[in-house]
Amino acid sequence: MRNRLTKFTIILFLLPCAATLAQGTYPSQPVIEGRAVNVMVVNQLRFKDLNKNNSLDRYEDWRLPVDQRIDDLVKQMSLQEKVGMMLINTLNADPGGKLPVKAVDFIEDEKMTRFIFRNVVTQNPRQTTGGGFAGVQITPFEAAQFMNAIQELAENTRLGIPPMFKSNSRNHVEFDARVGINEESGAFSSWPKESGLAATRDMNLIGEFARTMRQEWTSIGLRGMYGYMGDLSTEPRWYRVHETFSEDAQLTADIITTLIKNLQGLSLSSTSVAMTIKHFPGGGPQEGGGDPHYAFGKNQVYPALRFDYHLIPFQAAIKAGASSIMAYYGIPVGQAYLPNTVGMAFSKGIVTDLLQKKLGFKGYVNSDTGIIGDRAWGLEDKSIDEQILIAIDAGTDILSGFNDNKQLLNLVTSGKLAASRVDASVKRLLKEQFELGLFENPYVDPNRASYTLGNASNQRKADLAQRKSIVLLQNKMSLPLVVPKEGDTLHVFTMGMNANAFKGQAWSRVKVVSGNYDAKKSEKMPAIRKDTDYAVIRIYVTNDASANGLRFGGASPDELNFLSFSSMATSKSWKVTPSLQDIQQIMKTVGPEKTILSIDFRQPYVLDENSGLLNAGAILATFGVSDAAILDIVSGKFNPTGKLPYALANKEKAVIDQHPDAPGYPAEDTLFPFGYGLTF
Repeated sequence: MRNRLTKFTIILFLLPCAATLAQGTYPSQPVIEGRAVNVMVVNQLRFKDLNKNNSLDRYEDWRLPVDQRIDDLVKQMSLQEKVGMMLINTLNADPGGKLPVKAVDFIEDEKMTRFIFRNVVTQNPRQTTGGGFAGVQITPFEAAQFMNAIQELAENTRLGIPPMFKSNSRNHVEFDARVGINEESGAFSSWPKESGLAATRDMNLIGEFARTMRQEWTSIGLRGMYGYMGDLSTEPRWYRVHETFSEDAQLTADIITTLIKNLQGLSLSSTSVAMTIKHFPGGGPQEGGGDPHYAFGKNQVYPALRFDYHLIPFQAAIKAGASSIMAYYGIPVGQAYLPNTVGMAFSKGIVTDLLQKKLGFKGYVNSDTGIIGDRAWGLEDKSIDEQILIAIDAGTDILSGFNDNKQLLNLVTSGKLAASRVDASVKRLLKEQFELGLFENPYVDPNRASYTLGNASNQRKADLAQRKSIVLLQNKMSLPLVVPKEGDTLHVFTMGMNANAFKGQAWSRVKVVSGNYDAKKSEKMPAIRKDTDYAVIRIYVTNDASANGLRFGGASPDELNFLSFSSMATSKSWKVTPSLQDIQQIMKTVGPEKTILSIDFRQPYVLDENSGLLNAGAILATFGVSDAAILDIVSGKFNPTGKLPYALANKEKAVIDQHPDAPGYPAEDTLFPFGYGLTF
């Protein structure tokens, strides 16, 4: 530490102290930490000398309004530094949390200040070699050390602009995590999936979820999120329904508002996680159910004329103060906002006219990852330069999945991209970094991260949410199960569950036989005892990326309509676990009326008559929960209160015939309506 007084800092003695100014991010002295720069003391207040000029610049003065700090910094930035701020790409830690060579390239050469973090963070890393897009698994301590090292590297640059890390969602029970979509929870507390949170209908609990997540993310240095999704689950065939909250626009709007107020706070601060609400103007109305990660799903259609219905959650996000919004890959076919023949991030009508002018959004627009080159729908015949220019002219401020500073710089120096347009984006982007307090102290305590992640108290809250998310769809057998009196034994056959979940006092007089087996090892299903009283089967559905090459998830385009269990069971790209054949055999042997099915609804699957699943004595709908949560419902330890976040059709044809932009089905096509849920 050193005390440097210049002509400028002497003037500062005449200013009132920060406690009375209260104009900037901080009303009083914030915590200041510098590892590669000196800390100045001026009028008994501490500041970081980020540009190493031994003087207090306006952008370094936390007492000043953010806009003044931004203006001063932008004047000092080179054109190369400015365009670098418009780039964001994946930057993962190497094994042990070490810095990859790429980090030096991104920060020192490409001048980048935003990164997407994809490493799985877990107390017990399994995959510790390799890496690539997904990264290796690292511990919370290593994650915090990695982000600190990145901050120190950036602090060494000419202006010391602190980076920020973003991530996709991490705090959910996830059976089929796909890198680029969402991450395994690992050491983070494991809550139900987004649809499960909606099923609780409990905004106080969802607020608790957001505050817990905020505590966990900031402990390792994660300060931004690609999420949550304001998209609606109006198209059951769209595989990303598992990331949506509901088919109901107002329920989704209420949840998005709650999340923003509790993750960001009433305004961004040094303890916030800034949110990038996606995917404007609402993914979900996908033509044929395809996803725009792939060419076969690039079109969004609105046959029910419900375009405005999908805007409702985004209007709520804007009102709540969302820091940024992500425009989607999809093409808004036939809509009034022009051009309507290109992806959303390339449409000036969507981004500038609708989002910024009509809806009044003042934050920055973040493209979805890979719009340049990979998924420039409607602009496939354009050069990379042309795609970049169209996206920025449309209103996009930062290009995700792109890190070529030179290419963007050449567009400015050649006069194709106005320097004033670059300045506008940089100012919007810097506002977030200043308000998050990164310029004062971007560092975290790795030891605190180690005990914050994996905290039993946090998981206890998540466990409650899991139980509250479970929806009882059918109860012909009068759940809960009655545990026999002393001296008697209840025989239960299970499949798809860990038999250890039945341990504990509540199950002391229950004898459990696990039917789990591995067919790949030539194993066969264990025999079912004749005196079996009940069967409890847990069912979940995944898509086989090895079979169809769709690494982000989803069924093959020729099997998107296969949403009934009978169809999925005979398909190539869907996988029902346990197999429908095994489920049917168990139900036949034990008796359907004595069978309890727990089905994980990543999408609104169809319980068709031919599958026989509707003959079960009880059916639970889950959205990412543990075995223990299911058994607490089955045993009556927890009374089910969950309500369906979307309607379920009674036949596959209803899914095919429904309008992708409209929620629900006609009464004659509905098996269980939105909001349905039984209790004991």
